[in-house]
Amino acid sequence: MTQFWIYAVLLLVAALFILLWPVLRVRKDQSEEDRTALNIALYEEHIAELEAQHASGALSAEKLAEGRLEADRELLEDTKEGRPRQSANLGTALPLLAALLVPVAGIGLYFVWGASDKVALTLSLAEEPKSLEEMIGRLEEVVRIQPESVDAWYFLGRNYMTQQQPQKAADAFEETITLVGRQPDLLGQYAQALYFANGNRWSERLQGLVDEALRQNPDEATSLGLVGIAAFEAGRYQDAVDAWTRLQKGLNPQEDSYGAIQTGIDRARAALANSPDIAVQEAVMPRDQSAAVDTYAVQVEVVLDQALVDQVSATDTVFVFARAQNGPPMPLAAKRLSVADLPVRFALTDADSLMPNLKLSSVERLELKASVSSGGDAMNAQWASQSVMVDTSKENEPSVLLIDQKN
Repeated sequence: MTQFWIYAVLLLVAALFILLWPVLRVRKDQSEEDRTALNIALYEEHIAELEAQHASGALSAEKLAEGRLEADRELLEDTKEGRPRQSANLGTALPLLAALLVPVAGIGLYFVWGASDKVALTLSLAEEPKSLEEMIGRLEEVVRIQPESVDAWYFLGRNYMTQQQPQKAADAFEETITLVGRQPDLLGQYAQALYFANGNRWSERLQGLVDEALRQNPDEATSLGLVGIAAFEAGRYQDAVDAWTRLQKGLNPQEDSYGAIQTGIDRARAALANSPDIAVQEAVMPRDQSAAVDTYAVQVEVVLDQALVDQVSATDTVFVFARAQNGPPMPLAAKRLSVADLPVRFALTDADSLMPNLKLSSVERLELKASVSSGGDAMNAQWASQSVMVDTSKENEPSVLLIDQKN
C-alpha cells in the first residue's frame, strides 16, 4: 500500500507542476515585455533628436533619412526575437487556486470512487499465508470486497470444513452454488456441510440435495459417502454397501480414506448377515479382528500453557479431537473435558469414535488437536494447540497437546 501512495504523490507533483507552469513563466514574459518597451522608447527618442537637428538646419534631409534607417535597423536588431506572444492572462490567483484544489479533489474523488481496499487486498494476497487461520481471514476479506468471486467462496467453504466449522462452510458453498450453478460436486459438499452442521442428522433437504447431485453424476464422491452413512445409521445396510462400494471404485487404494470406507463396507456386510438387533460393535468385523480393534488406543496428554492460566476459567470446556489426516474433515473421535482437569493424560480408543463406520484403528495416520471454549461450543473455541500427527501402525509415546495459541 505504501508503494501505491508513493506513485500517487509523484503523479500529484507532476500535475501541480503543470498547473503552476504559467505562474513560473510570468516573470520571464514580463522581463521580455519590459526590455522591448525600453528599446522602443529609445528608438523614438533617437528619431525625435534627429528631427530636431533637421529642423534647426544642422542635419540635411539625406542625413535624416540615413539616421532613420540606422535607427530602424538597430531597433530590429534589439527586438529580433519579437515581443512575447500575447495570450489570455490568467494571472497567478487562478493557477494557484487550481493547484490547491487538485490534491483535495483528487483524494476526495478517490475515496468516493476509488478502491483502496482492493489495492490493499491485492497486495496482501501476493504474500504467502503463514497459517490456515490467516488464509481464511484473507478469503473472508476477498468475499467481503468481491462477493462475486466464485473461487474465494469455494475455497473458503473447504477451509471452514477443515477448521470444523460446518455451518459457515455450508453458507460458503451455498454462495458458490448461487454464483456458478448447481453442479453435482458442489451440491455434495453443500449437503455434507449441512449434515455435520445439523448434528449428523439426516433430513429431507439433504436427501433432495444428494438425489440431485447423483442424478447429474452417479459417481459423485461426497454424495455417495453421505448416502452410505445415512443408510447405515438407518439400518439399510445393503444400501450402505452399494453406496460405499461405488464410492470406493473411484478412489486410490493407497489413500487412507479407501481403507476407512472398506472398514465401513465390512461392518455393513457383517450387520446385514446378522440379526438387526445385535449391537453394531459386535457385528461390524470378523471375530478374530474385533479384539485388536477394541484394544487399540492412542495416549494423549493435554497441557495448558502457563501464560494462559489467567485468561481462561476453570469451567471452560476443553475439546480433544482426532481425525484422519487425509480423510474426511469430521472428527473420528472426541473427548470433552474442562480446564480444571488440566494437565491430564488419557487414552482415546475406538469406544470414543463418533461414527460407527469410522474408527481410530481404521486409518493409518491420525491428526490430534485440543481447544478451549468459554461457551462450550467447539466451533467457537478461543484457544487451541498445534496439531500432532500419530502413526497408528506403530507404538507411540503419549502425544502432548500444548494449548498455547489464539484460535
